[in-house]
Amino acid sequence: MLAEIGTDTSRFPTDQHLALWAAMCPGNRECAGKRKSGHTNHGNRWLRTALVQAAWAASHSKNSYLSAQYRRLAGRRGKKRAIVAVGHTMLVMMHHMLRDGVDYEELGHEYLDKLQPQRLTTYLVKRLESLGHEVTLRPVDRAA
Repeated sequence: MLAEIGTDTSRFPTDQHLALWAAMCPGNRECAGKRKSGHTNHGNRWLRTALVQAAWAASHSKNSYLSAQYRRLAGRRGKKRAIVAVGHTMLVMMHHMLRDGVDYEELGHEYLDKLQPQRLTTYLVKRLESLGHEVTLRPVDRAA
């Protein structure tokens, strides 16, 4: 990334501008409410290739935020779209690290689950019911 954009990210006002320049934004071609295409645009192919390869490697790591994001998206959207999304996330992270001068801080694989615990609970209950189990939820008393 540093070889392609350098350490000065001031020419990109926001991380979205950088993602568009790197062709890591999905297309949004829509006509009359009907989605036509989700292909990404042409951009810096060297940076895009490096980000996709790094995203593949990150998706195979254990207990990381990026691998959790990949697994969450790959089941719904497909592996290749999930890889582009993880690459986009990595690019946004790098932009913020270069712009603000901060170090990377790993959020952990449970971060996405902690954001919306009710959503995860609903999903897991539906999953168990689809396997033929009857589920009854009771709140746990944490004070004891």
